[in-house]
Amino acid sequence: MASVTIKQTGRRICCAEGANLLKVLLDAGVFVDNPCNGTGICGKCRVRILGGSFSPMSETEKKLLKPEEVQTGIRLSCMTEVHGEAEAELLQKERSHKVLTHGFMPDFQRDTFASGYGLAVDIGTTTVVTALVDLAAGEEVANASMINAQKHFGLDVLTRITYEYNHPDSGIGELQKAIVDSLNAMIDEVCQKAAVEKEKIKEIDVAANCTMMHMLLGVDARSIGRAPYKPEFVNARRLMAREIGLELPEDATLYCLPQVSAYIGADIVAGTYVCQLQKEKGNVLFIDIGTNGEIVLAGNGRLLCCSCAAGPALEGMNISSGMRAAEGAVEEVRITEEGILLKTIGGQEAAGLCGSGILSVVKELLKTGIVKKTGVFIKKEKLDEDDYRSEMIRMDGTKREFVLQKQPELLVTQGDVRQVQLAKGAILSGFKALLAKARINMEDLDKVMIAGQFGAHLPADSLTGAGILPEAVRDRLVYVGNSSKTGACMTLLSEQVKHEMEELAERMEYMELAETDNYERIFAESMIFPVI
Repeated sequence: MASVTIKQTGRRICCAEGANLLKVLLDAGVFVDNPCNGTGICGKCRVRILGGSFSPMSETEKKLLKPEEVQTGIRLSCMTEVHGEAEAELLQKERSHKVLTHGFMPDFQRDTFASGYGLAVDIGTTTVVTALVDLAAGEEVANASMINAQKHFGLDVLTRITYEYNHPDSGIGELQKAIVDSLNAMIDEVCQKAAVEKEKIKEIDVAANCTMMHMLLGVDARSIGRAPYKPEFVNARRLMAREIGLELPEDATLYCLPQVSAYIGADIVAGTYVCQLQKEKGNVLFIDIGTNGEIVLAGNGRLLCCSCAAGPALEGMNISSGMRAAEGAVEEVRITEEGILLKTIGGQEAAGLCGSGILSVVKELLKTGIVKKTGVFIKKEKLDEDDYRSEMIRMDGTKREFVLQKQPELLVTQGDVRQVQLAKGAILSGFKALLAKARINMEDLDKVMIAGQFGAHLPADSLTGAGILPEAVRDRLVYVGNSSKTGACMTLLSEQVKHEMEELAERMEYMELAETDNYERIFAESMIFPVI
């Protein structure tokens, strides 16, 4: 046997000799930020080794850490084995997160209920929102939100699917238990807030992306992660809530909203319905920006949709100083001759860059000419000595990087800019490919509707300034909030809405971007940043 003692709490965690330190800490319920689920590519799961015996540091680990970090005993917990009795210091703390719970709701015909309550749930890859609804009044009486507990298995859907691959005997059950336990805790929370007995709950309706829906129901999601990317199911599902472990009355039902494909899930069908795209007479684009950018185009009587792999950069991951949208995350940046101005969530000391922050700083880097439209940093030696930008750029060997803040140090590297550039290229190319398929020009768009947690915190100048969306649509942007949860509320209150949403899912035409004519050229063109 071996053990790890946590310096901050004095807690001693026993484990097997040679056990992986990250797994030991996570299994014990200790928070460690690990976006890549221990695959050794993100470099975020840092701890400081204070004593005892651990495995030697690998060359891969050395490359992910700075020399000064290595000298002060910092290790990546995912690459460290525990031997004998050891002590470690945690370098991160779990922060309160900013979660979007509300959104626009259109008029619709509600069913008549004598009494009772229902639950509307939006399960995202990053966040989960639960609302308790008075069925008779048609009103939300309480809500709760949290970070998806499956974060311990990876921050994106493909990493969680990989976990199922790597743990064929237990992975599906572990992922299901994580989300079901979270829902049970949130159900208790909303009932307590509204002073409502759980026995009065009649139904729970869930909108989620396709992978999250599979994992909620305990259905194997591995087919979503490999060609031809076919999910086990896309149709709406009805079952008893207790069948998956939800602690609700025996007669409480669970309704899972319909989906279109592996990467156009119930959350996007819900958003399309909430925004009434099926009734629009003009040309309207709906987009939910996140790790995957899902886009729906209503035009010429068709509903075309696609999904583009934007990557985790827009969630603050795969960014050197990146973090989730939690307290202390930089969400807005201004670069001036007098210095750099930062706005953080909660007004706290800047701890890292969330998605809106990295977009904001890239927009400013472009605006000030520090980064060219090709995504390359300007050469420091080409700047005059008295140029205010000169002190903001420094060299790390042969690589240029931008110093956003000196203490604690926050940097924007060339690699960070490339990550944003890839995300921008993916989303904008999807946008352009849909327009080309529908034979609609940019100027023909009447509205661009922005949905979801990430989109709600993005001002128009960051979206268009960083080139995620073209400047031509700046004055046509409409923010609709959490349309996924709103859609779940609507199905909860109306059987007619359930029926119409199921019909809508069948109408939506999924377009595979990789099979689009000249897509490589469209993507390459979309990678170029705008000139501000």
